[in-house]
Amino acid sequence: MKIFDNKVQETKYKVLREVANQTWEGVDAFAEFDKVSRRIIPKDEPPLTCCIYKDRAVVADRIRLALGGNRSNPNIVQVIDIACDECPEAGYVVTDLCRGCLANSCRDACRLDAISIDGHHHATIDKSKCVECGRCAKACQYSAIHNFQRPCEKACQVGAISMAEGGEAAIDPEKCIDCGACVYHCPFGATVDVSSIVDVINLLKAEHSTEDNSAVAIVAPSIASQFSYARIGQVITGIRKLGFDDVLEVALGAEIVATKEAEELVEKGFLTSSCCPAFVKYIGTKYPALKDKISSNVSPMIELAKLLKKDHPDRKVVFIGPCIAKKAEVRKPEVAGYVDFAITFEELQALFDSREIWLREQEETDWNQASYYGRIFARSGGLAEAVAQALKELEIKDFDFDPVVCDGIDKCKSALARADKGKLPNNFIEGMACIGGCVGGSGNLVRYSDPPQGLEGHVTKASATEILPNVRKSINIL
Repeated sequence: MKIFDNKVQETKYKVLREVANQTWEGVDAFAEFDKVSRRIIPKDEPPLTCCIYKDRAVVADRIRLALGGNRSNPNIVQVIDIACDECPEAGYVVTDLCRGCLANSCRDACRLDAISIDGHHHATIDKSKCVECGRCAKACQYSAIHNFQRPCEKACQVGAISMAEGGEAAIDPEKCIDCGACVYHCPFGATVDVSSIVDVINLLKAEHSTEDNSAVAIVAPSIASQFSYARIGQVITGIRKLGFDDVLEVALGAEIVATKEAEELVEKGFLTSSCCPAFVKYIGTKYPALKDKISSNVSPMIELAKLLKKDHPDRKVVFIGPCIAKKAEVRKPEVAGYVDFAITFEELQALFDSREIWLREQEETDWNQASYYGRIFARSGGLAEAVAQALKELEIKDFDFDPVVCDGIDKCKSALARADKGKLPNNFIEGMACIGGCVGGSGNLVRYSDPPQGLEGHVTKASATEILPNVRKSINIL
């Protein structure tokens, strides 16, 4: 049974599970480092890197990140230096395919004299002169010159990752949008998101005597694309067994946001969505002139949490979803009062296994709170579809809704660049940093560029076609 996409995720999960085990027992996981590392890296198995000692040193850093990471480091994603020493310097390099030809086309193509021919007629590139223009690679008829990019740098579409003096990756917090793409794509697991799993366990271990101080899990719609080995009702039962007093759908908040964004769009005439925190941060860092075009509405997560804390401010709210950027969002001062912690589906799996909650053995909890339109926020295009439906239900007939749907920073960049120059014909940009939308999030067990069948759960389009009635109902329930 495949639960994770790759072995890097599985290794990360093992550390989270062991840290969770120790925390449930009231033990500091780092104080028990030897025990934890021996469980994860047994001496009788082949080492993952050069030796077992390095493997266990990497585990030590993983434990630190599972415990919350370096508190003086503002990044949600942090680098394990010792794990990040396998990648050569990025840029154009001459490979062994170089045949030492007579033409020397690569040298002639370089305008900066960065290429020389050695005594064996082999081309070499002087990195101190090279500006990575790529002319040499185009000129080589043997395709012997390759533009090598470190996986983390290649994955980062905002240029936030560079090479530090020691050769390890360095993340610029001013450029980083917390999307987590580097976390998923690093084949050595050297880039890791910090975790609040210990804080969540301590919260669940605390006594909740009344509704006022209850612990509530609010779960992202993309949960329907995860935990494929169990039914959604069994997953909800498992979350309750962890100690949460209630489990609610963030899709309820999505319905409210869709309605508010429809009204704001009509008022302003042009809008970008505000649901994806990585997309919102990207606008702020790369296209500051468009900041006033971002919807003033909060994300569905915050919208639901605000409702929960309106009459019961001492409730503890934990967001569970696919998004590493949510961990950064809950740190914002204006959000911290509503959502206490955010964890990913990867971390939820570790919590289940640390308590030996086997989902396939659980009874199903009826989880039928939100409508179809709230749940499809999980996939690219779902938000725009929900706004279109809200405009219809609000009976706004003299407004021509013309959205452009963008998933992945590259597509977002294209739409925003045109909007920044006043050349975008559309009046609404739905932006999602992850390819496919939230179903492609970096905190998922598995990522999808195309959502699987059944994403909307057991509420079908035929049985839940309206947003406004469901919004009114949910507000009364909450």
